[in-house]
Formats: sequence, C-alpha cells, structure tokens
Amino acid sequence: MVYNPSFEEHRECPQHIEALGVMQEVDAWWQPTGGSSDYFNSCGKRECSVPLNKLGYQSARSGEAYCGIYCSREQYREYLQTRLKSPLMAGKHYRVSFWVSLSEKSPHAVATLGALFTKECIEDSTLGIVMQRETIDLGDQGAQSIAVYFKPQVVNPRERPLTDTKEWMEVSGEFTAEGGEEFLTIGNFFPFNKSRVVSTRDGNTPLHGAYYYIDDISVTCIEEEPLQTEPETLIATVPEVGEVVLLENIYFAIDKSEVLQQSYNEIVKLKELLERNPSMAIELRGHTDNQGTVEHNQKLSENRAKSVVEHLVNMGIDRSRLSWKGFGKSEPVADNNSAEGRQKNRRVEYKVLSR
Repeated sequence: MVYNPSFEEHRECPQHIEALGVMQEVDAWWQPTGGSSDYFNSCGKRECSVPLNKLGYQSARSGEAYCGIYCSREQYREYLQTRLKSPLMAGKHYRVSFWVSLSEKSPHAVATLGALFTKECIEDSTLGIVMQRETIDLGDQGAQSIAVYFKPQVVNPRERPLTDTKEWMEVSGEFTAEGGEEFLTIGNFFPFNKSRVVSTRDGNTPLHGAYYYIDDISVTCIEEEPLQTEPETLIATVPEVGEVVLLENIYFAIDKSEVLQQSYNEIVKLKELLERNPSMAIELRGHTDNQGTVEHNQKLSENRAKSVVEHLVNMGIDRSRLSWKGFGKSEPVADNNSAEGRQKNRRVEYKVLSR
C-alpha cells in the first residue's frame, strides 16, 4: 500500500544535507514539519551518498537509497510522511513494517520509533514533536483547544532501544483501522523523557541526539482483500473526448510552479490511466486565482501545467500524447473574494483530446 517503499524513485540525486532544507528529491515522500529530513542515494554527492555520507556509514537494506531523521533531541524532531495508495478500511487488520539503523555518530539511541496513520495530511511548521489539536468541552464556560501528543498505531517496544549501527532493525506491528486513514507518518512521537533514551558512545560527537536511517516501509492488509476491479471496467470509465477533469490533489509551493511530493499519488493515477489507454492524449490546463498581475498569473499557470507534463514524461508517458496550456485567472470556478474560493481557482485540470 506504499508508493516508493525503499526510496529508489527520485526526481534528482541528492546534493547536500542542509540544516533546514526541504526534502524534495525522493518521489512520494516529504517532511510534514519544519524538521529537515534527509535523502541519501548512491548517486548523490559525498555528504548524502550511500553507503558513506555526512551522518555515517550504512549500506541500503535494499536498492541504493534510504532516508534519515533525527528522533530524540529534546527540542528538535524530524519525520517522514507519505500518502497511501488507498485509504484504510474500517475494521480491517493491517501489518506495518519499516527498518531502521542508528548512525554511529549518534551519542544516543531511542526505543519509541513508530508509525502514525491519519485521515488528514499533517502540515506543521514546528521543529519539535508534532502534536494535534484537541477540543475540550468546558460546559458553561465554552470549549478550549489544546495541543496533545499523537498516538501512533505501531510503536517499537520501550524495552528494546534501537541501538544497532551495523545491521538494520525492524520496527513492526499490527492494528485495526478506524477507516479512512490515508497518510502515514514515521518518527518519534514521544517526549524525550518517555522515549527510553540510552547513551551509545562517550566524548564529542557531530550529532546531538539519535539519528536513524530508514528503509523498506511496508503496509499490508492481513485479511482477505476485495477483488480488484477488472481493467475493462476501468477503461469504460475513461472521460469522453472534450471532457475536462479536475486533478484534485495537485499541490504547489506558494507562487511557484514546482509540484510538491504530496501530488505524487494523483500524478501516478493519471499515468496509470494513460497507460491503460495508449491512444489517449490530453492537455494539462493550469489556472490561478486573481491575486497578482495578469502577466504573472498567465506565466505561473502555464509553468504549473508544464510541470505536471514533465512529471508524466519522467514516469514514461510519451511526450507526444501530452500538451499544456495556461489560463491565468481568466476562468474562475469560485468567488475570488474568499480564501476558499481562491483555493478552488488555483487548480490543474486535464482535457481529453483523443481516446
């Protein structure tokens, strides 16, 4: 149920490990907080290569790549997040597994690495432990919103600190889904004093907490799953020529044309539709809200549509089947006087040219 589970698929080879960088190189994964998660690949430059890199020495458990996160500093944490191929089903049992290796430069190790499943994408600028908001009913005095710790569905046992710097250690477990959980986040969701922190080496080290390499993530339904839809049924649902279809989960950085990793699933679904229908050709169409000049919005909408095209081409779709066009702010679908309306107007669609 996990796209790119061992981080092999990537947009570009990693170049640097930055203190407050944004992990953009690896497909389908991103950092959900302000913490600077890292990507390592054998094709990367020295400080982010595999097996030798700035944070230590470790071969990938499989393939040529892995990611890395800080997990135990009192005031700083890093996480990895992805969107599953499909939401979890209520009442079904799932097994989660991922593998970790402690950097030999870490002065500490922790026990409580875990996997959190949520219905909504976590988006938080915090540099510390990611938390959720919970509303408490105060009766006649109204209600109060407070920050509380997330409760990951799968956590490594506290009596088993993850101390191995040579071999990969598995973190795994099973749980029953509430239903609708669609996002997976990996990291340490516990405060420092409840993370079972242990010392691993003496003296000065280049790191100040527990840093872990992460590889081979798996989420599997351990019950009998429903039969897959037949390809013929899927082909029958192809939009008609001339039909315009909204891509609902395409995300861009503010005022930029770069597609964010949160968009990966939506682009994969479009790629698979094109693969099932080899004679299908489409036009990607970009739109903006009314903030900014006509010239700026026109160019931005064109570049955003083109950016989606480039992703499809990189995934193997023939460029001759794809074209793009920008409409700027000329075709709103909602009122630009509200934030919600402007968000709806900032969109990417595709129009079926042939099938």
